[in-house]
Amino acid sequence: MNTAVSRSPVFMLRTSLITQIVVGLICGIALALLAPDLARSVSLLGDVFISALKSVAPVLVFLLVIASIASHRRGQPTHIRPVLILYLLGTLGAAAVAVAASFAFPTTLVLDAPAVSGTPPGGIVGVLKNLLLSAVSNPAKALMEANFIAILSWAIGLGIMLRHASDTTRTMLSDLSEAVSKIVRLVIRFAPLGIFGLVASTLVESGLDALLDYARLLLVIVGCMIFVALVVNPLIVFLKTRRNPYPLVLTCLRESAITAFFTRSSAANIPINMELCKRLNLHEDTYAISIPLGATINMAGAAITITVMTLAAANTLGVSVDLPTAFLLCIVSALAACGVSGVAGGSLLLIPMACNLFGISTDVAMQVVAIGFVISVLQDSAETALNSSTDVLFTAAACPPAAPAPAAAKP
Repeated sequence: MNTAVSRSPVFMLRTSLITQIVVGLICGIALALLAPDLARSVSLLGDVFISALKSVAPVLVFLLVIASIASHRRGQPTHIRPVLILYLLGTLGAAAVAVAASFAFPTTLVLDAPAVSGTPPGGIVGVLKNLLLSAVSNPAKALMEANFIAILSWAIGLGIMLRHASDTTRTMLSDLSEAVSKIVRLVIRFAPLGIFGLVASTLVESGLDALLDYARLLLVIVGCMIFVALVVNPLIVFLKTRRNPYPLVLTCLRESAITAFFTRSSAANIPINMELCKRLNLHEDTYAISIPLGATINMAGAAITITVMTLAAANTLGVSVDLPTAFLLCIVSALAACGVSGVAGGSLLLIPMACNLFGISTDVAMQVVAIGFVISVLQDSAETALNSSTDVLFTAAACPPAAPAPAAAKP
């Protein structure tokens, strides 16, 4: 027993983080199946891990973006525009895949679910209004509430103004961002314990029984996300880089999607994505902005959820959907998905807005939202995994590797 305990630190140091996470995943499943009561008690590990990531992510983004922009050398490319174009193409492509899958595998819903609380936006103008208001929110409030739109806008503004500051000030900002990055790396080292607690408690509390009644709908949604992750995204990356995309795709799925699946939070996965970008040797000036921005606007998974659920409701009610209307739904879903972080309740509460295209009443649409909450155990996890891993994938595709640091001169 003592020998096993003494070898634990050696295992932690010599084994890769992904291997440790897989071990934690397997142990969590085993504990949920063999000792459900004990599995409930370890949920604290998962709660602490997610809370730690969420608490450090806003500070990390704020300081890293300020330091990156303030220290940016004039004429050095940041590659942000190509990343944004890839984000837009990926989200539109995901919505188009969802439309095609909904036509190929039509699904119906049992619309007898109870009403769901929440106020959906009245239209795409409402979503854009929420985004604009979020961008000018109080910075202290934004940091406390993890409003990354406001955090980015303030950080970019301060970074631009501090580009003319003294070298001492910019050095201090770089030192602060590095200190927070070290704290993040320390938190990430505890990911296996966090995943262990999350998996064990989720399986015990939620189970999979609630998903059986909506298995077909869930298969269409998750199937679309898998298709986008393994076919659409690699195609976009190939067209951009003209290289085999799958080594990069699989790396992003393995090292970003796994943790995002279980944390179910793009914000909590920001530190993990930034650490991955650093290991991929990407330009810090690029990923310091594109990763938090992607967590806010790169929402291919949300576009799939909105599209499939809306077309399922239309099919249930016998509403005829032609190709022009389906194309319009793709655009609306993509734009709505970009603003999903500014709407309380996430992608599900944007379904009523999309339903308005087909004349479906808000009362019926909110019943569809209720069904979405039933399947959200897997739907939300898969959605977050796709969104978060795509942030790193498109950043790496649009951003060439950083140049190696110059060697120190020999005395």
